[in-house]
Amino acid sequence: MSFQPTDLASLQTFQFERLLNEDPIARSLTLLGTFPAADTASELRSPAIVRLETSALPSKQPEALLSKLVNDTELIGRNDIYTWLHGWLEKSRDRPDVKLNIICPATEVHIRKASAGPLAHDVDSRRPVFRTKISDGPRDPRSIWAYRAALYRCVPEITHAVVSRVRYHAFFHDHAAHRVVDILEGRSEADNVLHRDSSAEHGYVLLPDMKWDVKTLSSLYLVAISSSPAIRSLRDLRKDHVDMLRSIRREATRVVKERWGLGAGSLRMYVHYQPSYYHFHVHIVNVEFQGLLGMSVGQAHLLDDVISMLELDSGEGPSVFQRMTLTYALGEQHGLFGQMSAAQEEVEY
Repeated sequence: MSFQPTDLASLQTFQFERLLNEDPIARSLTLLGTFPAADTASELRSPAIVRLETSALPSKQPEALLSKLVNDTELIGRNDIYTWLHGWLEKSRDRPDVKLNIICPATEVHIRKASAGPLAHDVDSRRPVFRTKISDGPRDPRSIWAYRAALYRCVPEITHAVVSRVRYHAFFHDHAAHRVVDILEGRSEADNVLHRDSSAEHGYVLLPDMKWDVKTLSSLYLVAISSSPAIRSLRDLRKDHVDMLRSIRREATRVVKERWGLGAGSLRMYVHYQPSYYHFHVHIVNVEFQGLLGMSVGQAHLLDDVISMLELDSGEGPSVFQRMTLTYALGEQHGLFGQMSAAQEEVEY
């Protein structure tokens, strides 16, 4: 059993090594360091990633924000009708200041995934058509086009061969699979499950994503995880998976409406390609939430569009997602980046 920091005393045993990422839009910092190994008698330490993000301001009693929540202020400046102040909030157990997401022990794959880095784009998955560089300048961390980028096209066979063969695929899948299997089999996070479909082939579970604080409605974030390990990614979807996808869309809409009062038009449901782990899952977020890089074009495919494409498929032979070209982005720290870049050089213009 690895060391699990669950209180302030255990958090304070963290030894900082370096800053992995800083996101001024999400107002978060991602730190790399170590915690003591599970055996407290040992001097060994386990690598760990700690992501700290500021909590959203409470919106249930907006009339009390200035009269009760703001405890102190300091003038920054003023100009005509504009005034700027620093403010300090009153401490409250009902309103945590930050949310901490911890991975311990963290692998090299986790570290690479959490590290900041410019993005390269694998576009339309067919063959290279052009490459371009975006000049240096102000960068918006939410935009996949905010970094120097290369545009590629490669045939699906190359994409499949690279993703299937490289060690990254198996290595990261193995680490993610433990948590996924524990959730699916009810050994972990059972109290968090919002809906479970027990169908052997097309079943799934619906639960809050780890990134959501389960309090702030504007950043609502759920995930639906397929029960079938045979469905690894978007590429594996077939026409006979339409019923499962429709069920995910229907039940997620129902659960969110019943629990949080949001209607169908208030949800954005999408699938990543490439995914962060190779066990099929659907992301479900509040449509007003704009703080996620993974919702960008070049990674996210709307669930409605996925269902529609499968409905139009003949159902015979390879599925539409096995045949079609796919557009996706890879960062330099991604485990597939080197292999995919090398594969592009072998494709003729």
